[in-house]
Amino acid sequence: MSLCLLACLFLTLTTSSAQSAADRLSHLFVLGGELSNSAATSIGDIDEVMPRMQALGLNTVLVPVCWDLTEPEEGRYDFTLVDRVIDRARDCRLQVVLLWFGAWKNSMSCYAPAWFKQDTKRFPRAMTRSGKPLEIASAFSEEVFQADCRVFTKLMEHLAEKDKGFGTVAMIQIENEIGMLEDARDHSPLAEKAYRQPVPDTLLKALKLKKRGSWQQVFGSDDYADEKFMAWHYACYVERLAQVARRICDRPLFVNAAMNSRGRRPGEYPSAGPLAHLAEIWKCGAPSVDLLAPDIYDTGFKAWAAQYAMPGNPLFIPESRCCINSGVRALYAFGEHRALGFSPFAIDQAPAAETEHVTKAYDLLRQLKPYLALSGVARAKNTWGLLFDRHDKERIIDDGTTVLTCRHNFTLPWDPRATDGTEWPEGGGIIVKLRPNEYLIAGNGIVVDFKTKSEKEQEEQKRLGEDGFALADRQQESSPTAAQRPATAFRGKRCGILSVDQVSILPDGSLQYIRRDNGDQDHQGRHARIGVGEYKILHVKLYLY
Repeated sequence: MSLCLLACLFLTLTTSSAQSAADRLSHLFVLGGELSNSAATSIGDIDEVMPRMQALGLNTVLVPVCWDLTEPEEGRYDFTLVDRVIDRARDCRLQVVLLWFGAWKNSMSCYAPAWFKQDTKRFPRAMTRSGKPLEIASAFSEEVFQADCRVFTKLMEHLAEKDKGFGTVAMIQIENEIGMLEDARDHSPLAEKAYRQPVPDTLLKALKLKKRGSWQQVFGSDDYADEKFMAWHYACYVERLAQVARRICDRPLFVNAAMNSRGRRPGEYPSAGPLAHLAEIWKCGAPSVDLLAPDIYDTGFKAWAAQYAMPGNPLFIPESRCCINSGVRALYAFGEHRALGFSPFAIDQAPAAETEHVTKAYDLLRQLKPYLALSGVARAKNTWGLLFDRHDKERIIDDGTTVLTCRHNFTLPWDPRATDGTEWPEGGGIIVKLRPNEYLIAGNGIVVDFKTKSEKEQEEQKRLGEDGFALADRQQESSPTAAQRPATAFRGKRCGILSVDQVSILPDGSLQYIRRDNGDQDHQGRHARIGVGEYKILHVKLYLY
């Protein structure tokens, strides 16, 4: 019987008493930041960085646990750094997410200890189709798995004792950005033997495939077929580690993926990782893992996030490029996809010009938590996320009788940065519907106007000048004036702004008044807006006339 099938059988026997995935995830609200890879490799590093992360407004720090420093000699374990991370996190009132850098980190086996790396006979490498060995341990080697599993088991046992009664460790990531490079799959002798075996019935059933046979017979022989084979075996490897964690130290578990971006093919990107197009394979092969999570560095943030916000897989973003847009991207992820968390990478090395956006956005999210903590249908109907740039600058939200037109603030004509060639920073935020005709708008660099449905249908689009009034259309000077044109009767009612108040939100969800935006601040009752760089919460009340 294959190792994968043994793992699945064991899972069936052990998960009935375990906490459900929904229960394990329900409490998560991660305003996170991931440390750079080498930021927690000494006591001094940890003591210096944790208070800084607290000062940035994080509630959670994502921290690597390195195999080479945890088991420098085979069978001798050192948890000094792990203990220091947990102790300093408690001192700073932070939670931690521990990232197991074991057999693989960004595809490579660079965090394996020297005794593992140097014994390639006992711990074989993955190979390309030409037979070239790679700096990637083979997922098909039981020796590789057992070495990884032994230290991981010791880590889980240590955490179960160290964190008992505290809950400082919020989540655990198993490995890091698993995936094959140079080729879509491993071609080592052990891998070739597995490739000739029949595709497991468990997977065929999950994929609703009736065809039986070897991997090539079922899926074909191109790179994407090879990727499916590799994804199944990576998932089964991870599942066996996940079962260990679940049995010893039951915390939410996730795996992260490097994206298949920029038109690359499998092997040009890390093939077979927990990518969205392989989610069914990963969910089948590693059912003990709670989340498949995207590491988003490329453009197109909204599209990448949407791929992972799928049924049974709440969105959690453990890595995203740390930049001036990180704050609004966090707001968007929580507002649009009810994200469990967001985390810019290498936040400890980022300049203040970037981290200040994270701090300000996290302050808004912390205030909004009472409204974002709603679940299920109630929340799905009352929040929206906004994220705009120069090319994607408008979203229309149909909220029953009211239509909200949301835009980047630079679509207004009076900020010179809108038209002087300045690169538009992204604008974004969250809209929360409190009740009919009443909303919270939180964010940075956004403008929202409100109309009834009938009013929106009759809307005339006019270009505005820098003073906010309509520009004269010189091309139409020979046309009839407005007074000469036949009038079309207006139908229905209009939506007006009753008030726009800047507010803060207390922990119990009640609103604390700061000031009223009126006149120039809401363009004489035409819209609610938050300027670029401002990060505010607005309480908007509407009326009909």
